[in-house]
Amino acid sequence: MPEIEANRRPIASRSAGWAKASAAFLARTSVTPNQISAASVVFAAGGAALLALKPDVIGLIGCAAAVQARLVCNLLDGMVAIEGGKKSAVGSLYNEFPDRIADSLLIVALGYSVGWPALGWLGALAAALTAYIRVFGGSLGFAQDFRGPMAKQQRMAVLTAACVVGAAERLLAGTHYVLIAAAVIIAAGSVATCVTRTLAIADKLKEG
Repeated sequence: MPEIEANRRPIASRSAGWAKASAAFLARTSVTPNQISAASVVFAAGGAALLALKPDVIGLIGCAAAVQARLVCNLLDGMVAIEGGKKSAVGSLYNEFPDRIADSLLIVALGYSVGWPALGWLGALAAALTAYIRVFGGSLGFAQDFRGPMAKQQRMAVLTAACVVGAAERLLAGTHYVLIAAAVIIAAGSVATCVTRTLAIADKLKEG
C-alpha cells in the first residue's frame, strides 16, 4: 500500500465526504473501476465535441460540465479500485490510457475552437509528455512526480474556467479571447511542466 500511495496522484477532494460516499456506493454495485475510467473518456469526448463544433454559450457551459464529470470519474475510479477493494489486473492500463485520450480530445478541441489547431495539438502533445516523463521517472525507481505548474488538474481547471468565462465573453462581446489565452497557457504550462519534471529526475539521478 505505501508504494501505491507514493505513485498515486494527490487529490484533496479524495477525502471529501461526497467522494467517499460515492465511491463506497459504487463499490457495492457491479460497476468496475475500469468502467468508470472508460466513462471519463465518454465525458471528455462529449465536451470536446461541444467545444470544437458548438463553442457558443450553451456549448461552452456544457463543455465545462463535461470536464468536471471527467475529473469526477478520474477521482472515483481509483477510490473504488483501492479503497473499495476492486482492483483488477489491467487496472494500471485503465488508470493511464483513458487520461491521455481524454486530455488529447479536450486540448485539441480547444485549439480548433479558436481557429488555432496547431496550438491545440501542441498542447495535447506536451500534456502527454508530462505523463510520459512522470511514468519514466517511476520506471527508474523514483516516486512518480505529479508536480506542475500545469499537471492534469491545473490543465482542466484552466479549461473549465476558460469555458465559463468564455461563455460570458461570447454572450457579451461575441469574441473568444479567453479561450485563446487558455490554449496558450495550457500549451506553455505543459511544456514548462515537462522541463520541471525532467530536471527533478536529473537531480535524483545525480544524487543516487
